[in-house]
Amino acid sequence: MSRHSAQHAYINAIGTAVPPHDIHNAFIGWARDRLTDPRSAKLFDRMAARAGIGHRWSVLPVGADGGSPVDPGGFYADAILPGTAARMELYADAAPTLGLAAIEALRAQVDLGGITHVVVASCTGFVAPGIDQLIARRLGLTPSVERLLIGFMGCYAAVAALRTARHLVRSEPAARVLVLCVELSTLHLQDTPEIEPLLAMLQFGDGAAAALVTADPSGFRLGQPFATTLDDTHDLIRWAITDQGFAMHLSGEVPGRIAQALVDPAFAVAATGGRAPQEIDGWAVHAGGRSILDAVQHGLTLPPAALDASRAVLAENGNMSSATLMFVLARLLAGPPIQDGVALAFGPGLAAEGFAFASVP
Repeated sequence: MSRHSAQHAYINAIGTAVPPHDIHNAFIGWARDRLTDPRSAKLFDRMAARAGIGHRWSVLPVGADGGSPVDPGGFYADAILPGTAARMELYADAAPTLGLAAIEALRAQVDLGGITHVVVASCTGFVAPGIDQLIARRLGLTPSVERLLIGFMGCYAAVAALRTARHLVRSEPAARVLVLCVELSTLHLQDTPEIEPLLAMLQFGDGAAAALVTADPSGFRLGQPFATTLDDTHDLIRWAITDQGFAMHLSGEVPGRIAQALVDPAFAVAATGGRAPQEIDGWAVHAGGRSILDAVQHGLTLPPAALDASRAVLAENGNMSSATLMFVLARLLAGPPIQDGVALAFGPGLAAEGFAFASVP
């Protein structure tokens, strides 16, 4: 029998990686050029300036003469943007590479020998064999390693991936689960003259995060998960696969609906395990945008510094879909011990999912 207890699972460490190409300012200029109405352009400038994002990183190659992907010679330089096939060809090469960079950052912190399970979350591309299989092969893992690929769940997929790892470890105490979230959101730029989708696109960047989850008591203990969907919100966040990539619809109503849900006592009890929000000393909230973080902070009446980790990740990387929550957890893991933490993410549905966590004494 294993010496480990089957009662708890732990995030022992988290490694993160982003590509070297900062595309934030270039993409802002590209998007603004699509707005011909002066009032819309003025609103766009105001919203982009207060987005709380300083950098977004992309796997897209640097264009001619060191230019961005929207400059001459870049991936998005032509009047008609690349088709889905070209975008998926890039995904098939770049997603495993970026994922492996995050795994190497994880390996620098913990021993990755004896991996028994691999859980990968990604919603920004498709390839078969899947990136779970590609990564397992490149890592030289034994063919008996069990793999799971979580796709198209969006920004809360990290919760599903870590929740799955928790279930695996609690049922098999000797399991060593490698969890990876890798997202290449910048592969899906859409040419549109409408301000709402342009502003939504300007939040997303590329990133990957890897975690080791085991029964070894170090790092963060993974507590009780929770999941719910908000009534009459299923159309507010959508992805559609088109001939020119994946088109995202992110309604401006989302922050308001989140704030409305957070004042519901039943939702608050589910998210905090019955504790008052002010008693939680560690908040890992998916950095889906400044307005979403503001909605969470105001809806739960949190102190100003409660979401500092989430705001820092947003500023440095933008919204990296499922990888974002892992970046926030990595930042908290490197900080002071947390006695009562809550991880929370939102995504298509409109769904809210999360789990409790705490530092190992």
